[in-house]
Amino acid sequence: MAIQYALVARGSVVLAEFGGAGTNAGGIARQILEKIPGTNDSHVSYSQDRHIFHVKRTDGITVLCMADDSAGRRIPFAFLEDIHGRFVKTYGRACHTALAYAMNEEFSRVLNQQMDYYSNDPNADRMNRIKGEMSQVRNVMIDNIDKVLERGDRLELLVDRTANMQGNTIRFRKQSRRFRNTVWWRNVKLTFALILLLLVIIYVVLAFVCHGVTLPTCFR
Repeated sequence: MAIQYALVARGSVVLAEFGGAGTNAGGIARQILEKIPGTNDSHVSYSQDRHIFHVKRTDGITVLCMADDSAGRRIPFAFLEDIHGRFVKTYGRACHTALAYAMNEEFSRVLNQQMDYYSNDPNADRMNRIKGEMSQVRNVMIDNIDKVLERGDRLELLVDRTANMQGNTIRFRKQSRRFRNTVWWRNVKLTFALILLLLVIIYVVLAFVCHGVTLPTCFR
Protein backbone atom coordinates (compact mmCIF):
# COMPACT_ATOMS: atom_id res chain seq x y z
CA MET A 1 0.00 0.00 0.00
CA ALA A 2 1.13 3.57 -0.65
CA ILE A 3 0.26 4.54 2.95
CA GLN A 4 1.58 1.92 5.34
CA TYR A 5 1.29 3.44 8.82
CA ALA A 6 -0.70 6.20 10.51
CA LEU A 7 -1.30 7.65 13.95
CA VAL A 8 -3.18 10.44 15.70
CA ALA A 9 -1.55 12.16 18.66
CA ARG A 10 -1.81 15.10 21.05
CA GLY A 11 1.71 16.36 21.47
CA SER A 12 3.74 13.19 22.03
CA VAL A 13 0.72 11.26 23.40
CA VAL A 14 -0.46 8.73 20.81
CA LEU A 15 -4.25 8.42 20.86
CA ALA A 16 -4.68 5.91 18.00
CA GLU A 17 -2.47 4.17 15.43
CA PHE A 18 -2.53 1.46 12.82
CA GLY A 19 -0.01 -0.39 10.62
CA GLY A 20 3.74 -0.58 10.66
CA ALA A 21 3.86 -4.31 11.41
CA GLY A 22 7.35 -5.67 10.87
CA THR A 23 8.86 -2.17 10.62
CA ASN A 24 10.18 0.46 13.00
CA ALA A 25 7.62 3.01 11.74
CA GLY A 26 6.12 3.45 15.20
CA GLY A 27 9.49 4.23 16.80
CA ILE A 28 10.43 6.73 14.10
CA ALA A 29 6.98 8.34 14.36
CA ARG A 30 7.44 8.90 18.10
CA GLN A 31 10.85 10.46 17.52
CA ILE A 32 9.25 12.83 15.02
CA LEU A 33 6.52 13.76 17.51
CA GLU A 34 9.20 14.67 20.02
CA LYS A 35 11.10 16.81 17.51
CA ILE A 36 8.28 18.78 15.87
CA PRO A 37 9.12 22.39 16.81
CA GLY A 38 6.76 24.79 18.57
CA THR A 39 3.00 24.51 18.91
CA ASN A 40 1.89 26.19 15.67
CA ASP A 41 -0.04 24.40 12.94
CA SER A 42 2.30 22.75 10.45
CA HIS A 43 2.54 20.56 7.36
CA VAL A 44 5.95 18.87 7.11
CA SER A 45 7.53 15.75 5.63
CA TYR A 46 10.55 13.73 6.77
CA SER A 47 12.51 11.28 4.63
CA GLN A 48 13.60 7.85 5.92
CA ASP A 49 15.15 5.51 3.32
CA ARG A 50 12.43 4.91 0.68
CA HIS A 51 9.67 6.10 2.96
CA ILE A 52 8.36 9.56 3.76
CA PHE A 53 6.73 10.52 7.06
CA HIS A 54 4.11 13.21 6.44
CA VAL A 55 2.86 15.25 9.40
CA LYS A 56 -0.12 17.57 9.77
CA ARG A 57 -0.73 19.39 13.05
CA THR A 58 -3.88 21.49 13.49
CA ASP A 59 -5.29 22.91 16.74
CA GLY A 60 -2.98 20.77 18.86
CA ILE A 61 -3.87 17.46 17.19
CA THR A 62 -1.15 15.79 15.11
CA VAL A 63 -1.89 13.30 12.36
CA LEU A 64 1.08 11.38 10.90
CA CYS A 65 1.45 8.77 8.19
CA MET A 66 4.30 6.83 6.59
CA ALA A 67 4.01 6.46 2.82
CA ASP A 68 6.13 5.11 0.00
CA ASP A 69 8.11 7.89 -1.67
CA SER A 70 6.35 7.09 -4.98
CA ALA A 71 3.04 8.30 -3.47
CA GLY A 72 4.18 11.90 -3.62
CA ARG A 73 2.68 14.41 -1.18
CA ARG A 74 -0.82 15.13 -2.49
CA ILE A 75 -2.46 11.83 -1.55
CA PRO A 76 -0.79 11.47 1.89
CA PHE A 77 -1.77 14.99 2.91
CA ALA A 78 -5.30 14.47 1.61
CA PHE A 79 -5.40 11.36 3.81
CA LEU A 80 -4.14 13.35 6.82
CA GLU A 81 -6.74 16.08 6.23
CA ASP A 82 -9.47 13.45 6.06
CA ILE A 83 -8.31 11.66 9.22
CA HIS A 84 -8.01 14.89 11.20
CA GLY A 85 -11.56 15.91 10.27
CA ARG A 86 -12.99 12.50 11.16
CA PHE A 87 -11.12 12.32 14.46
CA VAL A 88 -12.12 15.78 15.68
CA LYS A 89 -15.73 15.29 14.57
CA THR A 90 -15.92 11.95 16.38
CA TYR A 91 -14.28 12.88 19.69
CA GLY A 92 -14.61 16.66 19.95
CA ARG A 93 -13.04 18.24 23.04
CA ALA A 94 -12.16 14.82 24.45
CA CYS A 95 -9.16 14.86 22.07
CA HIS A 96 -7.41 17.38 24.34
CA THR A 97 -7.71 15.42 27.60
CA ALA A 98 -7.75 11.74 26.58
CA LEU A 99 -5.14 9.29 27.85
CA ALA A 100 -2.69 7.48 25.57
CA TYR A 101 -4.42 5.03 23.19
CA ALA A 102 -7.85 5.98 24.56
CA MET A 103 -9.33 5.98 21.04
CA ASN A 104 -7.18 3.24 19.55
CA GLU A 105 -9.63 0.33 19.70
CA GLU A 106 -12.29 2.22 17.74
CA PHE A 107 -10.34 4.65 15.57
CA SER A 108 -7.63 2.22 14.42
CA ARG A 109 -10.33 0.65 12.24
CA VAL A 110 -10.96 4.05 10.64
CA LEU A 111 -7.25 4.46 10.01
CA ASN A 112 -7.11 1.03 8.38
CA GLN A 113 -10.13 1.72 6.19
CA GLN A 114 -8.94 5.14 4.99
CA MET A 115 -5.35 3.95 4.44
CA ASP A 116 -6.71 1.28 2.09
CA TYR A 117 -8.96 3.81 0.31
CA TYR A 118 -6.24 6.40 -0.29
CA SER A 119 -3.72 3.74 -1.29
CA ASN A 120 -5.85 1.73 -3.73
CA ASP A 121 -8.99 3.59 -4.83
CA PRO A 122 -8.40 5.76 -7.95
CA ASN A 123 -11.33 7.96 -6.93
CA ALA A 124 -9.25 9.27 -4.01
CA ASP A 125 -6.82 11.07 -6.32
CA ARG A 126 -9.67 12.23 -8.59
CA MET A 127 -11.43 13.82 -5.63
CA ASN A 128 -8.20 15.51 -4.58
CA ARG A 129 -7.78 17.01 -8.04
CA ILE A 130 -11.36 18.32 -7.91
CA LYS A 131 -10.72 19.83 -4.49
CA GLY A 132 -7.53 21.41 -5.83
CA GLU A 133 -9.35 22.89 -8.80
CA MET A 134 -12.08 24.29 -6.51
CA SER A 135 -9.39 25.81 -4.31
CA GLN A 136 -7.80 27.43 -7.36
CA VAL A 137 -11.16 28.89 -8.42
CA ARG A 138 -11.65 30.27 -4.91
CA ASN A 139 -8.19 31.80 -4.94
CA VAL A 140 -8.87 33.44 -8.32
CA MET A 141 -12.12 34.92 -6.98
CA ILE A 142 -10.34 36.26 -3.90
CA ASP A 143 -7.59 37.69 -6.10
CA ASN A 144 -10.18 39.42 -8.30
CA ILE A 145 -11.84 40.96 -5.25
CA ASP A 146 -8.43 42.18 -4.05
CA LYS A 147 -7.81 43.81 -7.43
CA VAL A 148 -11.16 45.60 -7.26
CA LEU A 149 -10.29 46.93 -3.81
CA GLU A 150 -6.81 47.97 -4.98
CA ARG A 151 -8.41 50.11 -7.72
CA GLY A 152 -10.24 52.01 -5.00
CA ASP A 153 -13.71 50.81 -5.94
CA ARG A 154 -15.73 50.53 -2.77
CA LEU A 155 -18.10 47.62 -2.37
CA GLU A 156 -20.73 50.06 -1.13
CA LEU A 157 -20.65 51.82 -4.50
CA LEU A 158 -21.08 48.52 -6.30
CA VAL A 159 -24.12 47.78 -4.14
CA ASP A 160 -25.51 51.27 -4.81
CA ARG A 161 -25.09 50.79 -8.55
CA THR A 162 -26.95 47.50 -8.36
CA ALA A 163 -29.77 49.13 -6.39
CA ASN A 164 -29.97 51.97 -8.93
CA MET A 165 -30.19 49.49 -11.79
CA GLN A 166 -33.03 47.70 -10.01
CA GLY A 167 -34.84 51.02 -9.45
CA ASN A 168 -34.44 51.99 -13.09
CA THR A 169 -35.82 48.61 -14.14
CA ILE A 170 -38.94 49.09 -11.98
CA ARG A 171 -39.50 52.61 -13.36
CA PHE A 172 -39.07 51.35 -16.91
CA ARG A 173 -41.69 48.64 -16.32
CA LYS A 174 -44.17 51.18 -14.94
CA GLN A 175 -43.61 53.52 -17.87
CA SER A 176 -44.01 50.64 -20.33
CA ARG A 177 -47.30 49.64 -18.68
CA ARG A 178 -48.64 53.21 -18.89
CA PHE A 179 -47.58 53.47 -22.53
CA ARG A 180 -49.37 50.20 -23.39
CA ASN A 181 -52.54 51.44 -21.68
CA THR A 182 -52.38 54.75 -23.56
CA VAL A 183 -51.92 52.99 -26.90
CA TRP A 184 -54.82 50.64 -26.09
CA TRP A 185 -57.23 53.49 -25.33
CA ARG A 186 -56.09 55.34 -28.44
CA ASN A 187 -56.84 52.25 -30.54
CA VAL A 188 -60.29 51.93 -28.92
CA LYS A 189 -61.12 55.56 -29.71
CA LEU A 190 -59.85 55.19 -33.28
CA THR A 191 -61.93 52.04 -33.78
CA PHE A 192 -65.05 53.77 -32.44
CA ALA A 193 -64.44 56.76 -34.73
CA LEU A 194 -64.06 54.49 -37.77
CA ILE A 195 -67.30 52.67 -36.94
CA LEU A 196 -69.12 55.98 -36.55
CA LEU A 197 -67.70 57.25 -39.86
CA LEU A 198 -68.78 54.04 -41.57
CA LEU A 199 -72.33 54.44 -40.23
CA VAL A 200 -72.44 58.03 -41.48
CA ILE A 201 -71.28 56.98 -44.93
CA ILE A 202 -73.91 54.23 -45.05
CA TYR A 203 -76.60 56.74 -44.03
CA VAL A 204 -75.52 59.25 -46.69
CA VAL A 205 -75.61 56.55 -49.36
CA LEU A 206 -79.09 55.44 -48.24
CA ALA A 207 -80.32 59.05 -48.18
CA PHE A 208 -79.13 59.52 -51.76
CA VAL A 209 -80.72 56.29 -52.92
CA CYS A 210 -83.99 56.86 -51.05
CA HIS A 211 -84.38 60.49 -52.20
CA GLY A 212 -84.22 62.24 -48.86
CA VAL A 213 -82.81 62.36 -45.41
CA THR A 214 -85.91 60.62 -44.05
CA LEU A 215 -85.48 57.86 -46.60
CA PRO A 216 -89.08 58.24 -47.94
CA THR A 217 -88.90 55.89 -50.89
CA CYS A 218 -87.20 53.14 -48.93
CA PHE A 219 -89.99 52.77 -46.38
CA ARG A 220 -93.14 52.92 -48.58
